[in-house]
Amino acid sequence: MKAIFESTATSPEALSALTTAAEPVVIRGLVSHWPVVAAGRAGHASLFDYLSRFDAGQSVATVFAPAQAGGRFFYADDLANMNFRGGRARLRKTFDFLTEHAGDAEQTALAAQSVPTWHALPGFAEENPLPLLGPEVEPRAWIGNRVIVAAHHDPFENIACVVAGRRRFTLFPPDQVENLYMGPFERTPAGATISLVSLEDPDLETFPRFAQALEVAQTAELEPGDAIYVPYLWWHHVRSLETVNMLVNYWWNPPNQGRGLARDAFMHAMLTLRALPPAHRQAWKAMFDHYVFRTDGDANEHLPAQARGILGDLDEGAARELLTILSRVLAESAAAKRS
Repeated sequence: MKAIFESTATSPEALSALTTAAEPVVIRGLVSHWPVVAAGRAGHASLFDYLSRFDAGQSVATVFAPAQAGGRFFYADDLANMNFRGGRARLRKTFDFLTEHAGDAEQTALAAQSVPTWHALPGFAEENPLPLLGPEVEPRAWIGNRVIVAAHHDPFENIACVVAGRRRFTLFPPDQVENLYMGPFERTPAGATISLVSLEDPDLETFPRFAQALEVAQTAELEPGDAIYVPYLWWHHVRSLETVNMLVNYWWNPPNQGRGLARDAFMHAMLTLRALPPAHRQAWKAMFDHYVFRTDGDANEHLPAQARGILGDLDEGAARELLTILSRVLAESAAAKRS
């Protein structure tokens, strides 16, 4: 594995260059000036006292796993169930639990995940702003002890800022999907499909191609105040290294003019195209390569602008109208199969 490239990007223009390059970058000290980082450096009690100032008392998504799980939120052996339990809890309960068990030799893994700060911690974002992004992007907080999040990817651009504790990130390019041995799509630990390979103890007899993924993996250990840019759809494995850890992340994407979600199109393609005979799949691959994934030239240049329809520059209203039609067709198709 090689170290992730480090940058001093501190402006929206610099961030734009990062997203265009689509390579992971560590930005040391990006949020070291945040009051919450200072509170975390003063100790667990100071961190939780600071966060309690903003706590609206809402219940947030929280997961915990027994000590024998080793902090790894993962599947049970049958891949049908999980090795942890999830629910909702107030942040105050999480603070109390982490404080009480900070000294345990073997810890029950606990994490409050993807906490929406605008509602659960109102005022936090204003006191701890990120200069790279506008105020329209909501920060989300992740608070827990020594936990492991398996390699997964998100359909978003992502900046993650370490507030307290240390975190080790290991990233893989999108094209490593074949070598990461992904788990089920329909049942996942937290919504994202995850790799079945343990990065801490990889079983290369069961997952031999994972060795190829390790050859191109990039890694970095982040301290409080450091940040990392995780590009769109890059696989990332995250390990929290202290008894109390906090991270704040930002997910965003460029506006898509109401064209819907790429993941929905991907899931529908898996449902429909994978069931076709090989020759049919190959024919559709040619269509996708030409109309969707082409990078050299414009597949529509022979058509006048007024005749391009879905192939042209749709405004948001036209895109939403097409989505409505598509939704109706899919609903009619599902109804026909039920009857």
